[in-house]
Amino acid sequence: MTTNLTVKLQPGTAAPEFTLPKADGSPVSLADYRGRNVIVYFYPQAATPGCTTEACDFRDNLASLQGSGYEVLGVSPDGMEALAGFSGDFDLTFPLLADEDHAVALAYGAWGEKLVDGEITEGIVRSTVVVDPDGNVVLAQYQMKAQGHVAALRQDLGV
Repeated sequence: MTTNLTVKLQPGTAAPEFTLPKADGSPVSLADYRGRNVIVYFYPQAATPGCTTEACDFRDNLASLQGSGYEVLGVSPDGMEALAGFSGDFDLTFPLLADEDHAVALAYGAWGEKLVDGEITEGIVRSTVVVDPDGNVVLAQYQMKAQGHVAALRQDLGV
């Protein structure tokens, strides 16, 4: 285990800039979303039960979120090939980004120690950060549960 403790983002602070590849290798930057609200959610691993539940929930609510002015980006430490399979298998219609060195997760406070099957491991802590059109954090949620996450987020955003 490393002793790097990530700092959780706070509302009102600037969201860390990033550029990560999508499943097809094309780059996506937070700056691409300037002028729009964006939900950046971090999940541990593509195609696992909890991550699939969460991703499909975002997919099923995407039209409503977009209709309320929110775009969605999913970020995980998976490689592009795993993301392509995950996206295709579940018809995910929003970008999934590969953060293989977990640098963005660290910058967003979404990487750290967690309890998995009774063991402490290091990895993605299921987290969501909402960024406003100016690039500032509006909402930062950590240690989220996959089931019901999108419904709770929608309630918090008034969507």
